[in-house]
Amino acid sequence: MKTPFVSELEPDRPVAATFLVHNKEVRQKKSGEPYLSLSLSDRTGEVDAKMWDNVVDIMETFDRGDFVKVKGILQIFHNRPQLTLHKVQRVEDGEVDFTDYFPASRRNPDEMLSELRGIVAGIGNRDLRGLLEAILGDEEIARRYKTAPAAKSIHHAWLGGLIEHVLSLCALCRMTASHYPWVDLDLLLTGAALHDLGKIHELSYERGFGYTTEGQLLGHMAIALRIVAAKLSGLPDFPPRLRTLVEHMILSHHGKLEFGSPKVPQFPEALLLHYLDDLDSKMECMRSQVERDPLVNGDFTAYSAPLDRSVLKKEKYLEGSSAPKPLVAEPSGPPVAQKPPGPVRLGTLGEKLLGALKREN
Repeated sequence: MKTPFVSELEPDRPVAATFLVHNKEVRQKKSGEPYLSLSLSDRTGEVDAKMWDNVVDIMETFDRGDFVKVKGILQIFHNRPQLTLHKVQRVEDGEVDFTDYFPASRRNPDEMLSELRGIVAGIGNRDLRGLLEAILGDEEIARRYKTAPAAKSIHHAWLGGLIEHVLSLCALCRMTASHYPWVDLDLLLTGAALHDLGKIHELSYERGFGYTTEGQLLGHMAIALRIVAAKLSGLPDFPPRLRTLVEHMILSHHGKLEFGSPKVPQFPEALLLHYLDDLDSKMECMRSQVERDPLVNGDFTAYSAPLDRSVLKKEKYLEGSSAPKPLVAEPSGPPVAQKPPGPVRLGTLGEKLLGALKREN
């Protein structure tokens, strides 16, 4: 097994380990010489890395998505861990275990798929159940569905993240539908299962997480509609108006036009799906932001763009941790005697105001 993982790195300790190159940039020093700015990762997280010297010799030997063996030292810079690299060498795929480098759900993907199929089997509406069974009965779709992440980086960004997010949504659907008995639970569960279906083709996840060309050009909502349309072609008796409701839930689940939804939710199940989807993604964002926060000191995490805020490290705060430790050592030696402050010169205007105040008193 690979060691150390990103989560095991300690400041001021030498590092000799293999990582996946998540991002790579060749930048210039003030002198005009190149240096490397990298983001290195494994299944436990990411770490920033810089290589300052001998860059010309190695900068073309590897690229983003490659595995590299590095030697360097972890230091704290601006309250964040940063690897200063001395050596970088590309490693062939056959020399690593891919499971060490790609984050994955703690749950078994086959068990999650079986759970989702059980939820589908319990849907009372025959037409909705038939559509979902046709989709999950497609072996290629099912394989991708249980493997895909739910997002590139924002939430549930790991292998199996999509189906884990959907199962969480289904649990929320059942809870809220029991509170709002006039909501159609079958329709709501169908929306939960299909809303992000297009991500099985929108995202690439065989080697790092990114967007496919199809994903860049169409987006997951359009891709989901295409998959649904293909399966509905084999279900000629599916009610046309029910189809429109399902399609609307897919198109509106982001909630607002500025968030990428072509339509805003226009019936209760569509609106509820949007808020539950947003709730589940935001809660996961908060959890992962605290768990993988790169800042060394302080009670708050770094700023999160998806959440538009920093997040309180609640457990640390409740423990009554002291103020952040200084990253710069305090000066040693006896204290330097300070000169007493001299008289303050008020200037002409100041003297006139002071004289006026004295006369009033």
